Amino acid sequence: MLTKEKILQAAKEKRQIRTAQFTRGFGVSRQYVSGLIRLLVASEQLIKIGSTRRAFYVLPTYARRHPEILPSRFLKTYTNKGLEEHQVLAEVEKKFTVVSQLKETLRDIFTYAFSEMCNNAIEHSRSKSISVEVFLKAKELCFIIDDAGIGVFRNVMKKRNLRSPLEAIQDLLKGKTTTMPKAHSGEGIFFTSKAADEFTLDSYGYQMITNNTIPDVFIRQVPRSKRGTRVTFKIRTDSSRHLSEVFKRYADLKSESGYGFDKTEIRVKLFTLGGIHISRSQARRVLHGLEKFKIILFDFDKVTMVGQAFADEIYRVFHSKYPDIELNATNMNEAVRFMVMHAKTEAERKK
Repeated sequence: MLTKEKILQAAKEKRQIRTAQFTRGFGVSRQYVSGLIRLLVASEQLIKIGSTRRAFYVLPTYARRHPEILPSRFLKTYTNKGLEEHQVLAEVEKKFTVVSQLKETLRDIFTYAFSEMCNNAIEHSRSKSISVEVFLKAKELCFIIDDAGIGVFRNVMKKRNLRSPLEAIQDLLKGKTTTMPKAHSGEGIFFTSKAADEFTLDSYGYQMITNNTIPDVFIRQVPRSKRGTRVTFKIRTDSSRHLSEVFKRYADLKSESGYGFDKTEIRVKLFTLGGIHISRSQARRVLHGLEKFKIILFDFDKVTMVGQAFADEIYRVFHSKYPDIELNATNMNEAVRFMVMHAKTEAERKK
């Protein structure tokens, strides 16, 4: 009598097995064999390669030793009506079996990032269809989620009454920015961008690129305008990144709040062109929305100078209004450091 144990033993001996060999060898129906194999696939004791009658099955250990047998790409366009991200993820995992072979830390990152970005497209884009592509190339796992909707930067602009896509990108980089505050925390794009090796949002002529291997963030205007939003997420399969470490980096572990999203990092260079920050209004733009955090790290990398009014707005006006917020700074050259220290000294003197 054919059993699941005999099927697993055959997979161990023959490496690749098919349904037909058991119907002939044991004189049982195809439906019976398919039922047993389906249970083994569901319990992840076997992996299905291919589809329909050409499908074959292997042990997970064999698949890890022979990645060339796994499908190299998943591509499908979904109608955005009653669509749910967990359904899309389940189909990706079923048909693109590379995902199931990832090490646990990388699988956690993929599941989180894919779910967050797919949910954004479903609930925010207003697009009638959503295209999903997942592929593995030269040890780099990539997913692309593409819609033809309102556009992420335009949507944030409209809902938050901002003046330009650039301001929308600046707000997204701070974290906690959402167009649906009652339903979403606004953390999805922020943490997904930090979990990737490279993360890109491309929408209506603007690109926000986070490269964590450098690390740096870039904002580009491109001549060919992408209608809607295209999200591209890339990470190497040998990455040592842990999702828990990404979360912890932006949690104030010293406070009673535990693991809340309390810290943010502001790349000051992205708030103006030329690396020069002079005006008080520029500082107010940088500070917009930061009262939600308990610790703020200002990264002055590639900022050549700041003005007295700019520094005063941050280190005296803002800090006197929110004295419990911890303000930190990094990558200051001598000119920037002088003006920051001067503003701090003046703030202390005027208390």
